[in-house]
Amino acid sequence: MKLNLQGIADKSQWEAKGYQLPQYDLEKMIAATKEKPFWIHFGAGNLFRAFHANVVQNMLNAGDLDRGLIVAEGFDYEIVEKMYAPHDNLGIVATLKADGTIEKTVVGSVAESLPLDSDNEAAYGRLKEIFANPSLQMATFTITEKGYSLVNGKGEQLADVTADFAAGPEKPASYMGKVTSLLYARYKAGELPIAMVSTDNCSHNGDKLYAAIAAFAKAWAENGKAEAGFVSYIDSEKVSFTWSMIDKITPRPDASVEKILLDDGVEELEPVITSKNTYVAPFVNAEETEYLVIEDDFPNGRPDLTKGGLMFTDRETVDKVEKMKVCTCLNPLHTCLAVYGCILGYQKISDEMNDAELKKLVETVGYVEGLPVVVNPGILDPKAFIDTVLQVRVPNPFMPDTPQRIATDTSQKLAIRFGETIKAYAESDELDVASLKLIPLVFAGWLRYLMAVDDAGNAFELSPDPLLDTVCPYVAGFKLGEVGDVAEIEAALKPVLENAKIFGVNLYEVGMAETVCSYFKELTAGVGAVRETLKKYV
Repeated sequence: MKLNLQGIADKSQWEAKGYQLPQYDLEKMIAATKEKPFWIHFGAGNLFRAFHANVVQNMLNAGDLDRGLIVAEGFDYEIVEKMYAPHDNLGIVATLKADGTIEKTVVGSVAESLPLDSDNEAAYGRLKEIFANPSLQMATFTITEKGYSLVNGKGEQLADVTADFAAGPEKPASYMGKVTSLLYARYKAGELPIAMVSTDNCSHNGDKLYAAIAAFAKAWAENGKAEAGFVSYIDSEKVSFTWSMIDKITPRPDASVEKILLDDGVEELEPVITSKNTYVAPFVNAEETEYLVIEDDFPNGRPDLTKGGLMFTDRETVDKVEKMKVCTCLNPLHTCLAVYGCILGYQKISDEMNDAELKKLVETVGYVEGLPVVVNPGILDPKAFIDTVLQVRVPNPFMPDTPQRIATDTSQKLAIRFGETIKAYAESDELDVASLKLIPLVFAGWLRYLMAVDDAGNAFELSPDPLLDTVCPYVAGFKLGEVGDVAEIEAALKPVLENAKIFGVNLYEVGMAETVCSYFKELTAGVGAVRETLKKYV
């Protein structure tokens, strides 16, 4: 059973093993898509394959679409070369359901895959051709928040961006420079309308995409490398930069899923680690639950993608949905489990939901402390969203997600995931910050985590975080069972506790610093103190 067009032509052997195959004429779909593309996506990774491509597959199967989509990869060209091309753009999506069943789907909706490489004349010329086609309605993105940035971590403009600003749109090297040059090709083809849709998991994602593209357009116009009208085109109603909220967990392809597929007889499943250290496989494993809420602003129209489960609304509602998810209903709960899961030695996030104290911790943070300040966006119910997170998504034992992965960059997440709730309490006439008992316990847990010693007294490796070198020295002097009184703790930790960039608020100003230090004292009382503290307060 080979994963290519010739291999899936023998439908019976695939279907006998429980695979859902494309129910449409692949050759006809590919030809129609190439002739009149309507959707191009940038970022050929797991989320795209498990979500966007699968949505289009389902709609093609139902007869709601007659064309598929095109994908371009601008960060790691080897993904196209080593994973898409050998498999004729086919991929397997293994949907890992909470009831233990696995839905196996061969997704064929990608009609064409291209490297976003300005040195590759054929591929880049084809991409310009696609952008010059009046039929193109939307360009979507999953390139991570970093992909939109024109500066490095120190705020300095990236060298390839500086070079591209000066050189113009002919042969840019930077990701956003290349995207902007394609949009310039669309402008030159008659100022054709298009929706530019970031579906990356970051706040106000459309604004990040707009800011990057507008910067290139203005630089090129000022340098005489592009027509002045290009800037007006970017700012006109012909080009939209919509906001969206996306939510679907797609961990790295897992060995246990690979074994299931191998046992079925699927050949050539070996994952590839590219020279850029991207881990890719011909399959992706993902959870069943998915949400994509998009601001409905499509200047060139769009198909009825609601038939594929996407939700369209106004910008204000997208903002409410995003805040609901990031500030209350999912991300904070993940951080609770990540911090305490690492300290308590868990290797799977799902196993933590069988832990009475950790289960109660996230239920209280979500339902009791967070939910009272959530603005209901209407399109999704906040309580129902938490119900799904805590009853279906996180407990799913077949999802190979880890607290160590989620603990990555925690210092960058606390301000949004908890700080916004604290601010809402502080601003409320009816709520009291002092009533928050478990959010400060999570803060104290993070400080305890930074000691890099688990609850059994064993050292463990901290997950990557840009502030480790800054914050770890403040806890370096603490040893289990040898921590002083709350005043001493406060004196040592004050520079961290008053850092509003980390917590979203100055913990002294909201009256939470002493509570955090008191919890920290109990968490560090000795081996087993973390478990005892959780039992006491949760």
